[in-house]
Amino acid sequence: MSDRLVFDHLDLLPAAGHPELLAPAVAAAIRHVPSAMLFTIDPALADTAALCDAYHLPLDSCANCVIVTGRRGDVARHVACMALATTRVDVNAVVRKRLDARKASFAPMDFAVEGSGMEYGGITPVGLPADWPVWVDAAVVDAGWVCIGSGVRGSKLVLPSEELLRLPNAEVVAGLAG
Repeated sequence: MSDRLVFDHLDLLPAAGHPELLAPAVAAAIRHVPSAMLFTIDPALADTAALCDAYHLPLDSCANCVIVTGRRGDVARHVACMALATTRVDVNAVVRKRLDARKASFAPMDFAVEGSGMEYGGITPVGLPADWPVWVDAAVVDAGWVCIGSGVRGSKLVLPSEELLRLPNAEVVAGLAG
């Protein structure tokens, strides 16, 4: 379990006070996570492993947001899945079954970027389309403070993980990742 001290060596700013450092959709929804802080990063280091190495963060203090598309016939549904960086989302069993889909896979990058209004490498559950559920692995909720995307590659959000459950359509899904 990480506490905020893991991030104290970073220049943290109140996220709500810096909409210019967030994707527009994230800035519009930041009120759902009132404790969120942010820090600026080199956009070339937005991928989790590079971020953790460069900014001296433990991998288990970061949570990734992946967009999954499930299909049954002509119907496609999308879900945002939050998992710790040390785990992988169980797309073929847990996500596929919960979406009641015949097939589920990670959404193509161009769809994830266009559909979310966010940059690849910065996609976050904060500010996603209202009809996309947000499924949060129980380990993320138990993690304490976590680092997540901000919608752009040039910054990251840091927040108490339980605040993710304040997002519209957010729920804990046990066993989502492993």
